[in-house]
Amino acid sequence: MHGSLGLGESYMRQYWSADDLEELFRRLVCCGVETTAQRSPGQYFSRLVSRFANQQSPRRAKHNAEHHYNLGNDLFFEFLGRYKNYSCGYFRQARTLDEAQLAKMQRLCELLQLSERDRLLDVGGGWGEFARFAATRYGCHVTSINIADEQIAHARQYCRGTGVEVVKSDYRDLSGSFNKIAVVAMFTHVGHRNYRRFMQIMHRVLESGGTMVMETVGGLTSKSCCEPWTNRYIFPGGVVPSMAQIDAAVDGLFSRDVVEEFGQDYTLTLRQWHRNFTAAWPGLSQRYSDSMRLMFEYFFLSVAGAFRAHGLLHYHIGFSRLPGRA
Repeated sequence: MHGSLGLGESYMRQYWSADDLEELFRRLVCCGVETTAQRSPGQYFSRLVSRFANQQSPRRAKHNAEHHYNLGNDLFFEFLGRYKNYSCGYFRQARTLDEAQLAKMQRLCELLQLSERDRLLDVGGGWGEFARFAATRYGCHVTSINIADEQIAHARQYCRGTGVEVVKSDYRDLSGSFNKIAVVAMFTHVGHRNYRRFMQIMHRVLESGGTMVMETVGGLTSKSCCEPWTNRYIFPGGVVPSMAQIDAAVDGLFSRDVVEEFGQDYTLTLRQWHRNFTAAWPGLSQRYSDSMRLMFEYFFLSVAGAFRAHGLLHYHIGFSRLPGRA
């Protein structure tokens, strides 16, 4: 009756368990259960609301960010590893999570072709890890914007003494001029009603001849709303974009020059986050409820199964700014 929302909530209430949650979700995605779940009244209502209401307005965006990213830095830092990137590692040559996150940051810088002359805009900069890496390794100046207070406080301390300026700002309030832009694991928070406006703003603040690189989860089909359990418990207002939606958003503004898909690396990343989280739980359990443990376990392993089944993709996408005004 409650589709995927009921499935996740019943797991958090320990109504059921699985010996291999990741494999269970791989099989569910492979047999198309998501299509069946979309027929539930709850999912139909969510799609209807998303057609008429902007779930990622400036006011809602702040609420959405605070819901998840302000849970507590201590919780996230226990599972993210040495590098505080809440996004996919790059396992092409790496064997460990830390090696993969270091390789991912290096790959982003290569795609951006960073140098000490660059002024880089880091959109949705998280805890400041990539901004600090780019500034210290390449000598460029980085402006990192964010709206999550816990992340901002850490990023300002972590990046002190480097060429990084951490600014509390919604992307819609951006000003200034940059010749490089990085959008890392942020576009899923923009929402389908705002894709075009987001790209218009990026076009406006990016200098002629500038480069933008985006790292994002991608979907096989175009959607207007988030999966209900994820929307309620993890990323309110989040929507996974399709490549068709991205192409429509950049039409006439940017040329898409590079597409690198590495979704299977996200399976490896999520597995390692789950291992780290499980190992750290005895200490975390003094401050967080058992339902929090089950929520993150379900999140990590269900999404890992979806990536294994190729129900989700993950991209590095490189863009060049086209001339003209947005």
